[in-house]
Amino acid sequence: MLKPLLIEIGVEELPAVPLLKELQNIEKKWLKVLEQNALACEFEFYYTPRRLVLWHREFRASQEDSEEEFFGAPVAMAYKDGEPTQAALGFAKKCGVAMSEIGKAEKGGKEVLYFKQAKIGRPSISLLPQMIEEWIKSLDFGKSMRWGSSQESFIRPIRWVNVMFDDALVDMTLFDVASTKQTFVHRISSFEVKDITCAHEYFETLKNGAVTLYPDERKANILAQFEKLQAEQNIQIEIDADLLDEVVAITEHPTALVGSFDAEFLRLPPEVIITSMKEHQRYFPVFQDGKLVNKFVVVSNALTDDFSKVVEGNEKVLRPRLSDGLFFYDNDLKRGLKTDGLEKVTFMDGLGSLKEKIERESIIAKTLFALYKDQINSDASENEIILDRAISLAKADLMSEMVYEFTELQGLMGSYYALALGEKEEVALAIKEQYLPLGEDSELPSSALSAIIAMAIKLDTLLGLFSIEQIPTGSRDPFALRRAVNGIIRIVNEYGFAFDIKETFATLASNYKAFDLSKLENFFIERIKQFYKVNPSIIEAVLVTGERELLALGKKIEAVNIMAQSESFSQIVSTFKRLANITKDMDLSIELSVTPAVFEDDAEHELFNAYMAVLAGTYESYIEELDALLEIKPQLDSFFEHVMVNADDLHVRENRKSLIALIYKSFLHIADIKEITI
Repeated sequence: MLKPLLIEIGVEELPAVPLLKELQNIEKKWLKVLEQNALACEFEFYYTPRRLVLWHREFRASQEDSEEEFFGAPVAMAYKDGEPTQAALGFAKKCGVAMSEIGKAEKGGKEVLYFKQAKIGRPSISLLPQMIEEWIKSLDFGKSMRWGSSQESFIRPIRWVNVMFDDALVDMTLFDVASTKQTFVHRISSFEVKDITCAHEYFETLKNGAVTLYPDERKANILAQFEKLQAEQNIQIEIDADLLDEVVAITEHPTALVGSFDAEFLRLPPEVIITSMKEHQRYFPVFQDGKLVNKFVVVSNALTDDFSKVVEGNEKVLRPRLSDGLFFYDNDLKRGLKTDGLEKVTFMDGLGSLKEKIERESIIAKTLFALYKDQINSDASENEIILDRAISLAKADLMSEMVYEFTELQGLMGSYYALALGEKEEVALAIKEQYLPLGEDSELPSSALSAIIAMAIKLDTLLGLFSIEQIPTGSRDPFALRRAVNGIIRIVNEYGFAFDIKETFATLASNYKAFDLSKLENFFIERIKQFYKVNPSIIEAVLVTGERELLALGKKIEAVNIMAQSESFSQIVSTFKRLANITKDMDLSIELSVTPAVFEDDAEHELFNAYMAVLAGTYESYIEELDALLEIKPQLDSFFEHVMVNADDLHVRENRKSLIALIYKSFLHIADIKEITI
């Protein structure tokens, strides 16, 4: 029999961020509990700030009847001289029956002890209390709290429990709260408890009590109200997806309202105003013609016919926030961009202060600039001055009052202060972009100079932390070193910087405590394997050649990946493996020479001439070079068909092997193709 099942856990207001972080796991964890109890079925999960709700439109009244099978020891081991052994007796005890009830069956080609019994499904109503408790206690919201006399903890105090199987109450206690056929509606609608006679009545009760239970409906309502406000007031509301999810999570009856603040605050950088509104008040910024204006949108949870007091209250709350911001901004400008005090701020135990970090970053930036200055299309000496100035001021805003209040604005505030204080635009831009990219989809530094500084900062962090053994393990990466490597790879590929991992680390390592550089090199290699979304064996085929220059690595991986898509690739691999087998005992590191005068067969001459033509060519990319090498495959096939490599004459044999080895080495310049598995 199928009946509706409602599970409602009533709580004090849930904090939005922890709830949203666990949201993806909540349904999975309930499904796991259902499966463990043989009651898996479709269900829906809803939430508001005051309730977690599971709704089953159809739920089985009991588990299905089933049969349990037990297999024991082989019969040959179960009896001795016709009497059951301890193995047999133990099996009977495990099955809970007398030895006379144990049978025999074949399993794995052997006759073994066997027992089968019917298992009667238990009523769901008897299982649900334990199931619900297991589910609710499996939820991980980070921090939890205790309340009253309870020794157990949860993210917020549980105030009511309503579990109804059709019209029957499921009798249970959770966190010392007994279940009742009752719920609560929106506080402003009513503080009184609402009785529920059956599961279906629950939804109508909430609706009448101004609770929009479904998160998707709340989101849709908010967005529809945004559209209406934009049309009515000729504004554009910046809709931050994460902020929208938070607002959905903290409202039961959302209403979008427009408020305003004094225009004098627009003197602040837009990011300061937006951050103040989003982070502290959960307000949405408002634009007109692409410019931030002195308005905001708040999503209220109030119930009223007159929202003027709500708007007024939110305006009153925002003003001191912006006043503080303006005070910090003016004070910071008076102080100027200075690094005084950074010598007292520890970057990391074992790596000195932030002042010392800046000095190391400066050395790295100048080293990189010397390598890449020809790729920056302007005066090198002027760029060196800009580079030095940008590095020296990059961390200065960490001493500002604004960044102390809004740490997420570091770098950005430094760029605003730099421009306001008369620094060159290139300096301000480099300060702003010093931490880019911030993630996989983040934008990159917009100039080569900014890119060099961003690389220098990431490299110092990597070298520094590896030198004090702060190396990521497993999924732990508290200092985002994996992200730093990904950022370097992206910058290198974007700007065409030749960046040899091994050589660069060896050059820079003298500024750090001595450590095993191969650990950092291997860390980079592991990130390369994750960075490129291609067949892993293709990446390995390039890496085993010893290539460690990031730009070339990326281009070679791309070229080999294109080649691997061809229909004839399996034949290419077969031919390449033959080349590898012939040369496996040769020292390919020495200089090889071929003497055409020793050739005895036309196929040798044809292969040699075709290969020399490839060597004489010029190629703009590795894929062109690979294509050219692959064009000699017919000559290679003819060579293998007509020529005996292991000739009796030693000179002829070595000459032929040298020719094959030269061709093999030309492929190895790009990749060891025999390593590729498709």
